[in-house]
Amino acid sequence: MPIWHFFFIDMIKNIIKDVEFLKKPSSNLSKDDLFIAEDLKDTLSFHRKNCVGMAANMIGYSKNIIIFINEKEEMEIMIHPVILKKEGEYQTEEGCLSLTGVRKCIRHKKIKVEYMTLDFKKRIKTYTGFTAEIIEHEMDHLQGIII
Repeated sequence: MPIWHFFFIDMIKNIIKDVEFLKKPSSNLSKDDLFIAEDLKDTLSFHRKNCVGMAANMIGYSKNIIIFINEKEEMEIMIHPVILKKEGEYQTEEGCLSLTGVRKCIRHKKIKVEYMTLDFKKRIKTYTGFTAEIIEHEMDHLQGIII
């Protein structure tokens, strides 16, 4: 195999299933950690048939960054996300690549999130429906909450 081939290999990471690791809250992300975004993209793409979002700790990095499939079926990344407002609480069941089976949890029909983009610009955006549920799930991961 030619050496140049190695420069184009996707960085698909193994999914972490160690609950003790997943229970640790994540820390802030720096510009030196931006490579994690590419690892998240590659790993989510690989698992796309049965996955709609990931937090960095699911692939071994305890950093505050998530990726998810939005309502337009596009990948979206959030750095340091914080939910500012929640509306319309409901109970649902969710699964996770890091865990076996499904579990009951409380989510919201509408959330308002403050986050940073990959170029560290602050954004505030409102999400609804299944996209809001995905974001809440991934943000639980960042806080070490196991559903």
